[in-house]
Amino acid sequence: MSYLVTVFTIGAIYGLFSLGLNLQWGVGGLVNFGHVAFMTIGAYAVALLTRSGGMPWVWALLIGLSLAGCLGLLIGLATLHLREDYLAIVTIGMAEIVRLITNNEEWLTQGTRGVFGYSIPFLASVSPQTYSWLFALALVITIGLIVSRLEWLVRSPWGRVLKAIREEEVVPTALGKNVFSYKLQAFVLGSIIAALAGAFLAWQLKAVYPSTFSALITFEAWTIVSIGGAGNNWGVLLGALFYQFYTTLPRFLPEAIKQALGGGRIEAIQIIMIGLTLIAVMVWRPQGLLGKKAELTLNP
Repeated sequence: MSYLVTVFTIGAIYGLFSLGLNLQWGVGGLVNFGHVAFMTIGAYAVALLTRSGGMPWVWALLIGLSLAGCLGLLIGLATLHLREDYLAIVTIGMAEIVRLITNNEEWLTQGTRGVFGYSIPFLASVSPQTYSWLFALALVITIGLIVSRLEWLVRSPWGRVLKAIREEEVVPTALGKNVFSYKLQAFVLGSIIAALAGAFLAWQLKAVYPSTFSALITFEAWTIVSIGGAGNNWGVLLGALFYQFYTTLPRFLPEAIKQALGGGRIEAIQIIMIGLTLIAVMVWRPQGLLGKKAELTLNP
């Protein structure tokens, strides 16, 4: 049972991470290929600032979210006046810069040795078995609050303007809306949500390494949003559960099959299954499991 709780927790963290991308891309049409950079900042902030009896985890979390928001603000100010492909290029580059810093600046991040021994919320006051359930509950409550606020935002005038910008930004511009400001707000808010997911991932893993935050994580989030449905928050969470199911499925295969496949083949089959699922969704339901066809437009 503890393993299933862990599987659910990891899936929920990636669902939270993908909610930030969904706000940027599914609602606002902003192509972010470096989303993992903000997750990295959130994870390293709570790890570095709370290790060896440092500051309380609440303050470390707030600082991590603030740093991610500031980075998102800087990227947005530099690129959101330009075409969407410039944003994609800059975010890829920024993600690589963050990865290289965490990998090479040992005086700050411990490099490839990783960061461990930092403060974990609630861990000292309960048993490990109880902690896994408590942590999962805290994560579910957090996701519930985030989704409720995102749903409110998307249905508000702010969200309707953002969707109009996604469809054709000339129209809201002609109506006097500050398109740049709306896009910047969506990008910063999505970055903060990604950093929050990074903090939860650091607490779940209890150790932070640069290799944990590879560029592949961003494209896993893109897969989750595409399967669940761009622009639909509940669809994103459903897509995360589907993705986590494929990730953990090989563990439940009979031993005879595992031995016959050998090392490496199971992982390859796993990737093939995810790819086939994505292809099937794109062919028969391109809007995703819970998405709407109107949410598909990026830059008509």
